[in-house]
Amino acid sequence: MPEIEQFSGANTAPSESCLFGKYEVGKLLGCGAFAKVYHARDIRNGQSVAVKVINKKRIANPTLMTNIKREISIMRRLSHPHIVKLFEVLATKTKIYFIMEFVKGGELFSKISKQGRFSEDLSRKYFQQLILAVRYCHSRGVYHRDLKPENLLVDENGDLKVSDFGLSALTEQVQQDGLLYTLCGTPAYVAPEILTKKGYDGEKVDIWSCGIILFVLNAGYLPFNDPNLMVMYKKIYKGEFRCPKWMSTDLKRFLSRLLDTNPMTRISIDEIIKDPWFRKSLKRIKFFQEDIANEEQLEDDDDIKKTSMNAFDLISFSSGLNLSGLFNESGNPMENSEKAVVEGIPEKIMERVEELAKKENIKVKRKKEWGMEIKVQNGKFTMSLDVYSLTDRFTVVEVERTDGDAALYRELWTNKIKPLILGQLLLSGS
Repeated sequence: MPEIEQFSGANTAPSESCLFGKYEVGKLLGCGAFAKVYHARDIRNGQSVAVKVINKKRIANPTLMTNIKREISIMRRLSHPHIVKLFEVLATKTKIYFIMEFVKGGELFSKISKQGRFSEDLSRKYFQQLILAVRYCHSRGVYHRDLKPENLLVDENGDLKVSDFGLSALTEQVQQDGLLYTLCGTPAYVAPEILTKKGYDGEKVDIWSCGIILFVLNAGYLPFNDPNLMVMYKKIYKGEFRCPKWMSTDLKRFLSRLLDTNPMTRISIDEIIKDPWFRKSLKRIKFFQEDIANEEQLEDDDDIKKTSMNAFDLISFSSGLNLSGLFNESGNPMENSEKAVVEGIPEKIMERVEELAKKENIKVKRKKEWGMEIKVQNGKFTMSLDVYSLTDRFTVVEVERTDGDAALYRELWTNKIKPLILGQLLLSGS
């Protein structure tokens, strides 16, 4: 669990002019059961931010506090053009403050409410951006579980941003049978397998919700809806919905795959990205003169697919689209984390680390896909190491201290692991 920076002092209420001497708080943007969101300005650089304020008294339940901690952990591991960014988390004795990216355009839901429905092309654009964000989340072991238009924001450029990870789950919560069991989500967007209470695949329930969102975007109304909640659940369970006459044949076909009541045969993210309806006018991102976004999305090799990084992931290494942030010319490691591009394939890099761990009597545990947790004896510190295939020849390595002594972590990484696996070091960055 990442630490929350603690503050003490009187000047901490959002109603006051300056929060922690950093943020000038403005108007209320919205409120929910446990939090209020305000517009604010960072007085250091003039940047607009959103401040989510959570009253600790309202989340006295240990389960709710665990959810807040998980949300912080999740948002800190996500960096993507179509996901709202968390800048920092501050706290006092009574409140927790999420300082987040301010998305000027507001909720996608309000735009649908005003406009009624979107054209098929505009619906496709938002759906493409949603799927790329969801795919990134899944690659980082995050399942949103509450995707709906109210949790999708639109920026000043008309691009979509996914928000509100309060109900999200991590791969660490998946049971031995590979399923999740917590019942959550918004009734009209919930997948049928959740209603059976027999366990569900986090990826497949997110895909179902994306299908509901796509239907709403182009139809202007929900595919499954009824004033009686139980009647609506029966419709969801049976998959009973009708597409409006203006929908194209291709979109109807595509929706039937997304809203397949059987999660085993429901379309996967990789199949979505290859679908002709989805790929139409799909925006490409150029990187090093190569269309990596296109190349990676068309990849047929399952092993490469699982460990590949697309252009969005690469850009997330840097500030905005300025790729200079990918390079660390000083070569000095970050305090608690570092990313680097090395020559070699993921499996070989993992094997090198395991060989070193065996010699040094260090405990190593492989994580899902290409990652490992490294624990030093006596619990002095814990670190995680993840690898992602960049090309057939190069791999991105991401290392992070997750707990314990920072100095010992830097010594192990800088003097032992890094020279071993980064002998062919090309680039490093923060």
